[in-house]
Amino acid sequence: MSLTVLSAEQVIGQLDAFDTIIDARSASEFAEDHLPGAVNWPTLSDAQRHDIGTLYKQVNAFEAKKRGAAIAARNIADHIEREVLDKPREWKPLAYCWRGGKRSGALSLILDQIGFRVTLVEGGYKAFRAATIAAVPQRAAALDLRVVCGTTGSGKTRLLHALGSLGAQVLDLEGLAKHRSSVLGAIPGLAQPSQKRFDTLVWDALRHFDPTRPVFVESESKKVGNVSIPTALVERMRASPCLDMVLPLPARVALLLEEYDYLAQDAAYFCSRLDILAQFRGRAVVQAWKEKVLLGDLVPVVEDLLTQHYDPVYVQSMQRNFVHYASAQHLSPADHSVDAMTNLAKTLV
Repeated sequence: MSLTVLSAEQVIGQLDAFDTIIDARSASEFAEDHLPGAVNWPTLSDAQRHDIGTLYKQVNAFEAKKRGAAIAARNIADHIEREVLDKPREWKPLAYCWRGGKRSGALSLILDQIGFRVTLVEGGYKAFRAATIAAVPQRAAALDLRVVCGTTGSGKTRLLHALGSLGAQVLDLEGLAKHRSSVLGAIPGLAQPSQKRFDTLVWDALRHFDPTRPVFVESESKKVGNVSIPTALVERMRASPCLDMVLPLPARVALLLEEYDYLAQDAAYFCSRLDILAQFRGRAVVQAWKEKVLLGDLVPVVEDLLTQHYDPVYVQSMQRNFVHYASAQHLSPADHSVDAMTNLAKTLV
C-alpha cells in the first residue's frame, strides 16, 4: 500500500508537490472554501448528505452508513471513470474532506488499491484552515511591505496593477475580496468570497512572496467590503513604509468615472448606493446628489463625494492608523492614465 497521511502543517509546506488536490466534500462545502487549486469530487452530494443525515437521526447510524456507502461507491466510480482512467502510474493526488476522513478515505482507499501514491490530509479541511490561520502572522511579519496610500481616485489600484505587470510583488486585497473597499465599492454581479475563502486566498498569496523583495499593497482598513483582513497583516501594513499617491481633483474624478463606469450606466443602482450615505451626509445632501445622477450630471456628484466624504475620512484614518504616513514618499503620476501609472511603476521597480 502507498497511502500516506500527513498533518495539515506538513501539507501546507509541500502543497505544490501534488499533481491533483481532491476535495471529497459536497459542492456547497467546496464553494465556501477549499485548498488552493483543489478540484471537487464529492463523495456525497449536498442532497445525499442531507438524506443520509436524516436517516442517521431518524433511524440509526448503521442503516445510514450502509446507505451512505452504497451512494459513495457509485459516486467514486463515476469520478474514477471521468477523471482517473487517463492518469499515469506516477500521478500523485492529495485528498481531504471535512475532518474525520471517511469521505476522502473511501476515495483514497480505492485509488491506493489501483496503485497510485495517495496522500490524505490528517484532520481534513478543518485542520488545514487552522494551520493556515496560524501561519499568517509569521508570514506577515516576514514581509517587506510598501503601502500605497492616496485619497480615493488617486490611482492606487492602477499603480498596483502596473507594478504587477512589471514583475513586482503585489498583494491585491481588493482583487482577492472582489470589492473596491468603500461604500460604493460593491461590484454589481460579483459576489464577495466567504470569510474562509478570503482567508485562504490571502494565505496563498503570502506563501508565494519572496521575503527578500518588497511587496506592494494598497492601504486598507480592517475590512474590504464584508470580509476582514487578518489582524496580523493589518498590523504589519500599519507599521510599514508608505507611498502617497497625489493626483489633482479633476484627474481623480475622471479616473473614478472610468473605474466605476457601471455606476454611470445604471443611475438607479448608483442612487441606491448613495442612500447608504444619508446617515453620514444627511438626506437632503444625498437627495441633491441623486437628482443630479438621474440627470446624468455626475462630475459634481463625484467631486462632492470626494471632498465632503471620502477625503476627510481617509486622511483622518491614515494619520491615526499608519505610523509612517506623515513621512510617506509622494508619488505624482503625469495623469490618471494606465500609461502614466506604468511609467511611475517603472521608477519603483
